Formats: sequence, C-alpha cells, structure tokens
Amino acid sequence: MLTALFHGIILAFGLILPLGVQNVFIFNQGATHRKFSRALPAVVTAGICDMLLILLAVMGVSLIVFSFAWLKNLIFLVGFVFMVYMGWSIFKSAPGSGKGRREALSPKQQILFAASVSLLNPHAILDLIGVIGPSSLAYEGEQLVVFTVACISVSFLWFFGLAIAGRLIGGFDTDGKIIRRLNQISAFIIWGIAAYLGIQLVESL
Repeated sequence: MLTALFHGIILAFGLILPLGVQNVFIFNQGATHRKFSRALPAVVTAGICDMLLILLAVMGVSLIVFSFAWLKNLIFLVGFVFMVYMGWSIFKSAPGSGKGRREALSPKQQILFAASVSLLNPHAILDLIGVIGPSSLAYEGEQLVVFTVACISVSFLWFFGLAIAGRLIGGFDTDGKIIRRLNQISAFIIWGIAAYLGIQLVESL
C-alpha cells in the first residue's frame, strides 16, 4: 500500500514540476488577483482537468484514444487554434506600469484558459495518460485506488501552492511590472507550444 502511495506521489511530482504553460498560467493568476480566492477558478479547473486525465489513464482509455491517427490529428488541430488564441489574449491582457491588476481575468476566462492548457495540450495528455497509465498497471484493487488518489492529490496541492506563491509575489508588485513579465512569458510559451503543434499536424498529414 505504501509503495503505491509513494510511487503515485513521486511520479506525479516528476510530471508536474517542469515549467510549462499550465504552471505559468496558474502562478500568473495567483499573482494577478488581489485575493487568492479570486484565482480559485483557474486552480480548481486545472486540478479537475488533471484528475480527469489521470482517471482516463488508469482506466486504460489512452490505449483507445491513441490508436486512431485522426483523433491525434484532431487534438493537434484544436490545440493549435486554442493555444494561438490564448497566447494573444494573455499577451494583450498584460498590464502596463501603474495599471496594477485591473486586467485580471474573469472567472469564465480563467476556467476556459485553464481547461485549454490542461486538455488541449498534447504534452500534458502524453505525460499524464502515457506515463501514469502504464505505471498504474502494476497495481490493482486498493493499491490502484491509493496510487490514483496520490497522483490526483499531488496535482491539486501543487496548483494551490503555485497560486499561493503567485499571490505572495504579487503583493510586492505594486506597479504591475512582474505581472506584465509573467503574462509575456506565458504568452510566448503558449505560442511556442502552438508552433510545435502546427509542425506535428503538418508532419502527420
């Protein structure tokens, strides 16, 4: 039981720690809003999306999804369109000096963006479904439940921690300069992923 628990924790941390669009976006939301509670839509949405992907991986749905070439191409296409749109929206919302946090994303925008970077990013899908799925095959019964819960718990705790860290740093950013840089970094990372998805789509056609 402990083996499944620690395996799930270590594996989930290993997949979620590297800097990526999802992490940058959640951190940015914590820094942008005056109150941590206002960043919860992004935090909770990202956690739920990761939970769904983990459950799908454990249930073996990944074997079905990635056996169809057209479905992978559709993921690349939809992901490309959304990443371009999100990058532009985030870049455009970057506050200038003295504007502070007036350009903070609304709950609806947070949910849309968080879901997009979680569900329309093939890197996230391949990491969660392609790695956690095969790893879960080593367990069954209660051990499988423990492994799955450990992975899901790490995702939620990590996103909450990122948003809290962003809120703490945002408290020192009285003129909006740090938030502006975070928005710009986030936008360029997203555009980079969009370019990669476009290349993958062209090569697969």
